[in-house]
Amino acid sequence: MIKRKNLLFVISAPSGAGKTTIIEKLLKEIDGLTLSISHTTRPPRNGEIHGEDYYFISKKEFKNKIDQNEFAEWNEYQGQYYGSSFENLENAKKQGKDLLFDIDINGAANIKKNFDNGIYIFILPPSISSLRERLLKRGAESREVIESRIKIAENEIRHFKEYDYIVVNNIVSETFQQISSVIFAQRCHKVNLIMTGNNFTK
Repeated sequence: MIKRKNLLFVISAPSGAGKTTIIEKLLKEIDGLTLSISHTTRPPRNGEIHGEDYYFISKKEFKNKIDQNEFAEWNEYQGQYYGSSFENLENAKKQGKDLLFDIDINGAANIKKNFDNGIYIFILPPSISSLRERLLKRGAESREVIESRIKIAENEIRHFKEYDYIVVNNIVSETFQQISSVIFAQRCHKVNLIMTGNNFTK
């Protein structure tokens, strides 16, 4: 009999590269995949729901959770804290599901340091100019904040070679297909399979 390890699919991308849209589609279309909902101290954006998009908590609550060692990874981004709880990993394992992380390069590095069942995917924008255009179209932030995000994005992009798979998000449907292929291939990869008994050798 063959059993499969529960996998951690870690997806990172600069803000505005289309990561959220891709992740929503992956969760909707692929069975056995669940999202690691992060905790954050930033205020919710329009339409975001506590417990679905993030767990929105105070900085005091977040620091208490750090002290209690409740986070598998956490980091600070533009003055706000973000973290993934161990509880997310435990719940996914109990449910027999793979866990999908939507985290930045620092969070991904921490997961890689602490877990050996991660697959790391980086989504690139077609160009920095297209990234700037996407952020401007969202209209959610001032030009100064956007330029700050662009500088952070340029730094993040320098780390793309630290990931296992690189996908350029030109067309959402193609990006979805490419990342789906990675997920299905990794689920079949021999290193992620566990043989129990000797049924296939008799």
